[in-house]
Amino acid sequence: MATRWGLCGAGKISHDFSVAMKTLPPGDHQIAVVASRSMERAKDFAKKHGIPMAYGSYEELANDPGVDIVYLGVLHTEHWRVGLLFLQAGKNVLCEKPFAINSRQVKDLVAAAKKSKVFLMEAIWSRCFPVHAEVRRLLAEDAVGEVKLVKAYFGSPQLHIARSVEKELGGGALLDIGVYCLQFVLMVFNGERPESIQASGVLLDSGVDESVVVVMKFSRKRMAFCAFSIAARLPNDAVISGTKGSIKVLGPMHCPTKLVVNDKEMEYPLPEPCLPLNFTNSTGLRYEAEEVRQCLLKGLKESPRMPLAESVLLTEIMDEIRKQVGVIFSQDSQ
Repeated sequence: MATRWGLCGAGKISHDFSVAMKTLPPGDHQIAVVASRSMERAKDFAKKHGIPMAYGSYEELANDPGVDIVYLGVLHTEHWRVGLLFLQAGKNVLCEKPFAINSRQVKDLVAAAKKSKVFLMEAIWSRCFPVHAEVRRLLAEDAVGEVKLVKAYFGSPQLHIARSVEKELGGGALLDIGVYCLQFVLMVFNGERPESIQASGVLLDSGVDESVVVVMKFSRKRMAFCAFSIAARLPNDAVISGTKGSIKVLGPMHCPTKLVVNDKEMEYPLPEPCLPLNFTNSTGLRYEAEEVRQCLLKGLKESPRMPLAESVLLTEIMDEIRKQVGVIFSQDSQ
């Protein structure tokens, strides 16, 4: 039986997700329906991607018994409210990153999923790429000895994009792209909570973070350094340095196809898209979709690649970084 997907949101990421799905066997994955707050938009999207059903409200999708899982591709600020709608309706959910605006909202989503006994995963697609799987395998095999320092960079000039810079839309470098650097560090250190976090950043006039650097200290004298910016282009790679060598994930580190291990390069090419994409390497969203399918087939309620406890920790770290650099969202006082 194919996994039947419902798309919530008819924007750029849902477009790329639909294109990525076409690279998977149709017997395994089917997009059954797309829902938007605009019926016209939903119908246009459905026509473009060959989706049989379109809804002009999220509630209709929440009440559709023919959907196995909902892919939540709406604005950051909507994840909590719309996520709760689906979870409370008993729907499995794959929610785009960042999971929500702060850790309180994330804990609400996790609690709702547990109460309804449904699957929930934060769509940190990086975790599902073959490169990340290989990194985990190498670390488990002690390929670079004891890891001492992890560095991750992500900078992309996007000051012209409203959702990146406006506070009301959950803007800022941290929630949009910094999350990828932090999740990489947590993956390397097996979801361990850092002993200390030191963050410094500069803000835009809108009150969101433009550029941030973060230094984290972990147990056993291990360190991590992250830098991210929505104003500057950075190398966008990640390096794990150990006592016996290094692993370098070549840019773009959040959706990588190349890995260098002790100077030996490995490549994992992506399938070609059938339509133009909005974001880099988006056919790699196929890996995340397949991870969800495998979890559902096994009856799992969360993904071992991106466990819910790690999503909570990730957001708690982001809350602390925002506190140190001075970014406050209206959701923080609700």
